[in-house]
Amino acid sequence: MKNMNTMKKIIGIFFLFTMLTACEEELDINTNPNTPAEVDKSLVLTAAQGSLVTVMGGELTNLGGFLAQYHTQAPSASQYLNMDTYNMNTNFFGGSWNELYAGCLNDLKYVMDKATDDGDTGTYLIATLLRVYTFQVLTDLFGDIPYSEALLGEENITPNVDSGSDIYTSLLAEVDAALSQYNNNPVASTVGSQDAIYNANMSDWLKFANTLKLKLYLRMAYTSKANPTAVMSLINDNNFITSDAKFSNYENAPNKANPFYDVQIDRIGDVNNVASSSLLSFYSENGDPRIAAVYRRDNQNAFSSLDQGNRDNFPNLLASNFSRPNVTSVTPVYLMTVSESNFLQAEALIRYASGAGAEDKYNQGVINSFMTYGLDTSEAMNLISSGGNYEYIANANDESSLRQVMVQKWASLAYINNIEAFFEVNRTKYPETLTLGNEDYTVGNLIVSVSSVLTANQTPNSLFYPATETDKNPNITQKTSLTEKIWWDQK
Repeated sequence: MKNMNTMKKIIGIFFLFTMLTACEEELDINTNPNTPAEVDKSLVLTAAQGSLVTVMGGELTNLGGFLAQYHTQAPSASQYLNMDTYNMNTNFFGGSWNELYAGCLNDLKYVMDKATDDGDTGTYLIATLLRVYTFQVLTDLFGDIPYSEALLGEENITPNVDSGSDIYTSLLAEVDAALSQYNNNPVASTVGSQDAIYNANMSDWLKFANTLKLKLYLRMAYTSKANPTAVMSLINDNNFITSDAKFSNYENAPNKANPFYDVQIDRIGDVNNVASSSLLSFYSENGDPRIAAVYRRDNQNAFSSLDQGNRDNFPNLLASNFSRPNVTSVTPVYLMTVSESNFLQAEALIRYASGAGAEDKYNQGVINSFMTYGLDTSEAMNLISSGGNYEYIANANDESSLRQVMVQKWASLAYINNIEAFFEVNRTKYPETLTLGNEDYTVGNLIVSVSSVLTANQTPNSLFYPATETDKNPNITQKTSLTEKIWWDQK
């Protein structure tokens, strides 16, 4: 274990890497000038993790918060009206696209190459899992993306896109290949505490691998690629994460704080993001103490919110008139949590095991959500107990049982992994999206943003490709609408 001074040095190097990559908004996705020819792979792994969590905890926390309806645009500000009105254009997300491709994924490729040269199967596995996770996020946001021809440098500066379906197949194969390589030659990773997520603990990363595979398989549950046998094999092995996968090396200092806090609260001044009634009312009406973990009280010391996109009816109200996200400078960025794993297992048992054991996994999901938020789990026990507002009711109809799981999963992901909540709403349609006036926030509902620019009560399903990519790469064909579905969205 390195001492604190060494860890601070590593963190400093991470921020140097992330600041450099964040400034390079016009980089080609196949070029990464921030990785010199010879750098210790441990440091590059830290930089890759930092790059990933900067996007996950920054722009995707903001975007996911609007789309999963954890927050909405304050009436007195307008910086994020494009998200709140479903009007994201081709100039959106270009910087983060570059950060993930030119920063994170290229750095991970470097780590994997060096780990292969060193016979370091543990580090190779860690880097592979982070690569798979990153590509999963990208393809779930955009659909077809450069994958098999990406990251080839000057060999191919205009990579073709692969279909999302093919990418998922390949991602699962990547995980299996890296697991097989490690299991056949289990060399513990040499990166130590420079792995800022699990400290190079291979047992934790093996559990992460299984949980990631479970998520990928269940994302395909409504498609012809659904694989109950593979899912139940994972369930029977029962080797899933037992501690949250999180990046928590943040400080209360400029450029070293949680990325959402650093930009939205510290730099911009906390004027945009206010609590959406979709989630705050769900917590409030169910007596859920997570409300105080997720939101801060307003300037009247109360919890208050705004129906999604309903700013025009309150034109003079400031952000301080509403509750706002309770994200601090040192709030971790989470890749996956034990709670999410529990809900994935509950879903699998409902789908493929007639619900046997699903109630226990559902209950554990609620309890572990409270633990992640740092709350007293006795409150969770009260809510899931017989007669409690979150009591699990077994139902012969799988979708009715699944709804309970997915609503609680949505309630557990707020400012933990906002974009994952959006993906799951897209996939399962839970909580349901209704029009204002028809919702029941108590049971968990979203509404079509009151200020939506889309017609026929549509909501976004994916993002436009950044113009910075389509302008340079003729092999990326721009989509015609944000309503274009991701391939697994078949319910």
